[in-house]
This record gives sequence, C-alpha cells and structure tokens, in this order.
Amino acid sequence: MDTLEEKFKRKYTTALGHERAFVEFTGLKTLWFNTGTLCNISCEGCYIESSPINNKLLYLNVNDVEKYLNQIKINNLPCNTIGITGGEPFMNKDIIPILNLCTKLNYHILVLTNAMQPMINKTKELIKFVNYNKLTLRVSLDHYNKDGHESIRGENTWDKALEGINWLSKNNFNINIASRIINKNEKLVRQGFAKLFAEYNLKIDAYNKEDLVLFPEMNLCADTPEITKDCWDVLNNSPKNMMCSNSRMIVKRREDSKTHIVSCTLIPFEKDFSYGNNIKDSLKTVYLNHPFCSKFCVLGGASCSNN
Repeated sequence: MDTLEEKFKRKYTTALGHERAFVEFTGLKTLWFNTGTLCNISCEGCYIESSPINNKLLYLNVNDVEKYLNQIKINNLPCNTIGITGGEPFMNKDIIPILNLCTKLNYHILVLTNAMQPMINKTKELIKFVNYNKLTLRVSLDHYNKDGHESIRGENTWDKALEGINWLSKNNFNINIASRIINKNEKLVRQGFAKLFAEYNLKIDAYNKEDLVLFPEMNLCADTPEITKDCWDVLNNSPKNMMCSNSRMIVKRREDSKTHIVSCTLIPFEKDFSYGNNIKDSLKTVYLNHPFCSKFCVLGGASCSNN
C-alpha cells in the first residue's frame, strides 16, 4: 500500500517504521471548554467546520462546567486558566453563568470569539465583567483589511467584527487578536495590523506575540510529514512546548450527549485522543498520530493558550 495512505495510521510508529514522537503530560495549566460547534458564520478552513447548522458538539451547560471545575479542586490540580471556545461561545445561552462561575473561583479566563452579533447581543451582561482583570477576550480577525478578512469569514463580517472589537476596547476589556500568517510573511502581517490598530486607536501591540496571536494557515488538505521522536532535536523544539503537555478540553458530542475529555482543542472528535470523563485519568502521554499535530502544533507553532 502507498506510504502516504499509511501515514498517521499507527499510534506508536510512523508509516516508515520510525518511532513516533510523543508528548508527556507535565501538569494541567489550562482546561478548555468547547461550548458547542454552532457558530453564526461559516469560515473557510475551520478545523471543526463550525457553522450555523453544525451541532456535532452540543452546547455545554453551566453544570457540565462545574462538574469539571470540581474535579480540579478534588484532585488538587494546578490549573489556573479556563479557556472557552466553540463554535461561537456567545451563542451558548449559558455563557454568562459559565463566566460567573469561573470568576467566582478566581480563574484566569480566555474566551475565543468573533466579537460579532452573538457577543454584541450580550453586552449588557458582559459589561459586568469589565473589572475582572483575569478575563481576556481573543477576537478572530483573519486579515488586516476587509477584503482579506471576508475572503475567509464571508461577506458582511468585517464591519460587525470591528464594531465588537471597538466596544470591547472602549469599555477597557483585556483583548487580543488572533489571525493567520498570510504567505508565511509574519513581518508583513504585523505591519498591516499595526496600521489597523492605530487607525482605530486600539491599545493592542501588533508586535507583541500575545497581543496579536498568529496561527499557521488552516489548509486542511495539505500534506504534512509525520513527526518522529528524532524530530525534536532536528527542529530545535521540545514536546514541553506542545499544548497537549499542559492542557485538556471538555466537549459534549451529539452522538451520545455525554461530555468527553480530549487532548487538544484541534481534535475534538477522534476517539484516539479521547480520555473518558475523569480529568485525572486524562493526564497521560499523547502520541502525535494526527496530521494536525504536525501541521499546526509542531511545524506551525500554533497554541491556543496564552503562554
């Protein structure tokens, strides 16, 4: 059989028989909650195909979240950050109760949003969190100009996103921007965003990698090499830099309406990266036998976390 067809099929070895790279767990820093795959828009290259009709991941409710926060406490885990992603989290009717719960427990909170109408619809509730300085909203803006952004996000998405960003900025929320590296020219991207931020008087430093987080292109069909154990030295990288070394994510799959713990925000459906519903049992070694492990994390340098 063709070697290409055998790639990422075996857990412990590559298609060529080399020992596959793995990531040992080093300690829970971030627990992610995927609030559901439903989104107000459909974006080109979305890795979980979020859309107004995709509910493969059901909405989490505040009780689902509380269950896992209790597990953190019972097991005395060193988690200090809660990540909230989707889909679009502000479409979830429980998003405000979830934020309330996380703030009461004094977590750092990172919410990934497109800052469009679902978020704008909740500004009266969201404004109550403005003085909670451990809350950060990361807004997706896929280009520093309208045409580039809308080529990925669709028509009539630019102005609404800027409306949401401006509201967050004027109300002194902690915000950063997530975008994509266009043609792999990071300097060009940061220069373009610097002009945009200056034009809108946004207090965001385009040259700060935490203020402007750049992800690799989301070409889901492009081929990518398997990562072997020897690649760490060749790439001058370390498994400790991979987000699966210190984070896990909670999802609720439509197929059984139950919550599951998965190793990564990029891989919410695959059974090989699922670990039941007890956090303590999920803190195990992850073998990088998925294309996203190679494409986005190891070679692309992507991480959804702040650190």
